[in-house]
Amino acid sequence: MLATDRADSRHHLVARSRRLNIATLAYNTLEGIIAISAGLAAGSVALVGFGIDSGIELGASSAALWRLHADTDVARRAVVERRSHRVIGALFIILATYVAVDASTALWNREAPRESPVGIVLAAASVLVMPLLARAKRRVGLALGSRALTAEAAQTALCTYLSAILLVGLGLNAWLGWWWADPVAALAMLPIIVREGVEGLRGAPPCCDDCG
Repeated sequence: MLATDRADSRHHLVARSRRLNIATLAYNTLEGIIAISAGLAAGSVALVGFGIDSGIELGASSAALWRLHADTDVARRAVVERRSHRVIGALFIILATYVAVDASTALWNREAPRESPVGIVLAAASVLVMPLLARAKRRVGLALGSRALTAEAAQTALCTYLSAILLVGLGLNAWLGWWWADPVAALAMLPIIVREGVEGLRGAPPCCDDCG
C-alpha cells in the first residue's frame, strides 16, 4: 500500500512538473517573439539578446520534458537524468557565452540600450512571472530527487535576473543616461551562470528519490 501511495504521489509530481514546463515553453515562446520583434524595431541589441535567451530557455524546458517522459521507466530514468542534466549544463554555457560577448561588445562600442516601452513592459512581466515558475519547478524537482529538473528551475530563475537587468538597464539609460549599467550588471552574473553550467556538464549523479 505504501509503495502504491508513493507511486501515485510521484505520478502527480511528474504531471505537475510537466504542466509547469509546458507553461514555461508557452511563455518563453511569446517572450522571445515579442523581445526580438521589439528589439529589431528599436534597434536594441539588449532586447534581441533577451529574445535569444528565451530560445535557450526553450531548449532547457524541452530537456526537462524529455527527463519527465522517462520517469516511469526506473531503469532508464537515471540515464536520461544524467544526459538531460548535461544538456541543460551546456545551455548554461551557451547562455554565459552570449552574455559575455554581448555585454563586452556593448561596453566596447558604448552601445546604449534604446528606449522601448514594449521592452520595458515585457521585462517587468518576466520579473513577475519567472520567479513563480522557478520556485514551483524547483519544489517539484527536489521532491522528485532530480538534479536535472532543479537545474532547469535554476535556469528559469536566471531568466528572472536577466529580465531585471534588462529592466534596470533600460530604465537607468532612459532616466539617467547610464548606458553602461546593463552590460556591467550582466557581466557580474557570469560566475553564477558558469558554475551552474559546469556542474551540469560534469553530470553529477541524480539524487535518491527521497532527497527532496
